[in-house]
Amino acid sequence: MSKWFVLWFTWLSWAWKTTIANNLYNLLKNKWYLNIEYLDWDEIRNKINKDLWYTKKDREENLNRLSYIIKLLSRNNIWVIATFISPYIISRDNLRKNSTNFIEIYINTPLEICEQRDVKWLYKKARNNEIKNFTWISEIYEEPINPEIEIKTQDKTIEESTNIIYNYLKNNNYL
Repeated sequence: MSKWFVLWFTWLSWAWKTTIANNLYNLLKNKWYLNIEYLDWDEIRNKINKDLWYTKKDREENLNRLSYIIKLLSRNNIWVIATFISPYIISRDNLRKNSTNFIEIYINTPLEICEQRDVKWLYKKARNNEIKNFTWISEIYEEPINPEIEIKTQDKTIEESTNIIYNYLKNNNYL
């Protein structure tokens, strides 16, 4: 018997949140044929939160809207994989309260490595003040205190990172 869950990937841009989440989503979908949804920042921003920007108020509203979507999905036994920077502990705690089996996954990658992976040059633009309120450059990020899973991608491949999460789900009777 499996349990329903919300896998919440958090940390900086280019930490590999999306890449690992996509890999895990495909693995679970192909192996288990589950009712599973994948929610990514870019898609949500383009479809639901077009009116929001990068201010603290807008970031909180973004997560409030997302929290409602996740609440609907999780109460209807749909597994959720979500990848969002979500820089504030209080916002992640609110998501946890509104979700079934919230699992916080901290993709803890050094800033220098995130910058090296950045093919869109977002960090460079933020350092040149072309992007305002960019997380970890001109905006804070409150690191998770007790995430269920922490992965340091500078030491792991995509497959190894995916397997850490997959094994966590198996070992904790989610699969």
